[in-house]
Amino acid sequence: MVTPLGKAVQFFKDFGLFDIVLPFLLVFAIVYAVLDKTRILGQYTYKGESYPNKNLNAVVAFVVAMLVVAAANIVGVINEALPNIVLLLVVLVSLLLLVGVFFKTGELDLGTTHKTTVGIFIGLISIGVLLIFLGAIRNEDGKSWLEWVFNWIIEQWQGPIFASLLIFILAIATIVWLTKAGGDKTTAKRPGE
Repeated sequence: MVTPLGKAVQFFKDFGLFDIVLPFLLVFAIVYAVLDKTRILGQYTYKGESYPNKNLNAVVAFVVAMLVVAAANIVGVINEALPNIVLLLVVLVSLLLLVGVFFKTGELDLGTTHKTTVGIFIGLISIGVLLIFLGAIRNEDGKSWLEWVFNWIIEQWQGPIFASLLIFILAIATIVWLTKAGGDKTTAKRPGE
């Protein structure tokens, strides 16, 4: 049985709300916000205060949003990836709710008390978002980039390319770990000072 609300959603889908209007508004808002914050297209001064060039920012954001909407494959990636990113966000908020049960009011300040844990979570979230977008982008044959990467890793697992990449990554990680483990030695005195 189809409900009236289900019919309304289907009407909006047929109307193009999800394929044209919402992706246009999303891209326009993001591009406009970035241009407004960075002020890369200039700014003007009025009574001693500097303001971003809003008219130029709006025109550029409009053009970029129209170009994105005109490319159907980009809209498809956005429509496939964003629900998964929201699902990831819901999982993270649920996790924070569960962790918050064990803390007192105002005690759950992970940014200052557990910087390493927050850094690990940010890294994992970034990897998750990257995997979501790789899973949403498709080749001409319909395979996602994520599927292509997994197939390449499976085929090259024992090959020289994968072994070289693994050694390179381990070497970089070791160098970063060793240089961070040394601490700040700029205040140490040298012999004879």
